[in-house]
Amino acid sequence: MTNQKDYEIQVKEGDKPFDFEYQDSKGNKFKLSNMLGHKKIVIYFYPKDFTPGCTIEAEEFTRDNALFEQQGIEIIGISSDSNDSHTKFREKMNIPYMLASDPNNEISKAYGVYGLKKFMGKEYYGVNRSTFLIDQSGRIAKIYSSVKPRGHSKEVLEFFKDL
Repeated sequence: MTNQKDYEIQVKEGDKPFDFEYQDSKGNKFKLSNMLGHKKIVIYFYPKDFTPGCTIEAEEFTRDNALFEQQGIEIIGISSDSNDSHTKFREKMNIPYMLASDPNNEISKAYGVYGLKKFMGKEYYGVNRSTFLIDQSGRIAKIYSSVKPRGHSKEVLEFFKDL
């Protein structure tokens, strides 16, 4: 369970997103800024590869990936897991989109999604499941915080249909 008071989204709807670099499973590097203004983009932050909620979220974005591609929407998932872990997760789950490694939580802190969490009575710091939707102009059109994994992919698709 996320305690909303302990973290704050750093960017707001209408802002330009914080730029970051990521790589694919072959080591090719990409920058978010190279896509801005050319594509619509989904950036979703999730806590950890291979965990139940993160697996559900990845399954649903994978299932709907062709629908995103038809609308010219790029998906990028971000967690603190290593590139090696992401490669294994992508292979096991047949994930067709990019996963960015954020081992020091620099990206998640810049977006304001890293903060205090509570689970089974224990407090710890981690990534709060959140999604940022970037429109064709390169601005943040929508922010979802405290995301519930099941059904989120469809929710994002619906938002983009109305955009």
